[in-house]
Amino acid sequence: MSLPIRSWLFVPGDSERKLAKGRDSGADALILDLEDSVAPARKPAAREMVPDYLRAHAERRPQLWVRINPIDEGGLADAAAVVRAAPDGLVVPKVNGPDDLLRVSHWLDALEARDGLPPGRIRLLAVATETAAAVLRLPEYARTPVPRLAALTWGQEDLPAAIGATGNLDASGGFALTYRYARSACLLAAVAAGAQPVDTLEQDFRDDAALRLACTAARREGFTGKIAIHPAQVAAINEGFRPTAEEVAFARRVVDAFAANPGIGTVGMEGRMLDMPHLRQAQRVLAADAAFGGHGMPSA
Repeated sequence: MSLPIRSWLFVPGDSERKLAKGRDSGADALILDLEDSVAPARKPAAREMVPDYLRAHAERRPQLWVRINPIDEGGLADAAAVVRAAPDGLVVPKVNGPDDLLRVSHWLDALEARDGLPPGRIRLLAVATETAAAVLRLPEYARTPVPRLAALTWGQEDLPAAIGATGNLDASGGFALTYRYARSACLLAAVAAGAQPVDTLEQDFRDDAALRLACTAARREGFTGKIAIHPAQVAAINEGFRPTAEEVAFARRVVDAFAANPGIGTVGMEGRMLDMPHLRQAQRVLAADAAFGGHGMPSA
């Protein structure tokens, strides 16, 4: 499995200044936006600027993805404009289920052939909880394969509007039950589909402490990355979705314990009985630590 993308930074596709700033942010991936962050009058300009940006940064780091408009609101025209510049993937908003993604995938089959790109090169990130129907259909991702599907994420703003709610928070200030359910269902659907589960954004980009807590909680639950809406959020997200030094040290002890007892399915270590799931998790931690540069730091 390829390394998960930790930080997905949205950048308006019609702003040269913000595109340049995003590239220097340290994000694992930029999402060049043709949808909500671009005013309707500016969408034609963005549809020209984004392919130009993709071509100018063909040897890319970070990855460059493009959020198209919804399928029935200009999404095909967006895809036709940007595929020839070979983005790493498309972000598809307001998806009601895997059938919508298969429709986009069929577009991409034709567009990749048109532009001489390898079949299946362009991957998909679906925003999978923006309507009531989308939330109720999340289990279908486990039963309907979408070969291009790389990741699923959930949204906290469009769903309240879609269902007529006045907000998405409960009396304590946390997400209300409906949105907690959507979040958990998205996580499970992504994992069941073999895709990366990506947590939603934090609105207050100035609150670094809250963002770090959110990243810690999300990674603990199983999310492997998070949406960013400002370059200032990238560093906290990248750090929040990598193993800590304590986790790496424990994983090494687990791997060493099994290596010292070959052929045994369970071992005792530090007062705990460990079995194969513990070994696989330890191996994942070590692989992630190595891939991210081995910079996990001890807690203060």
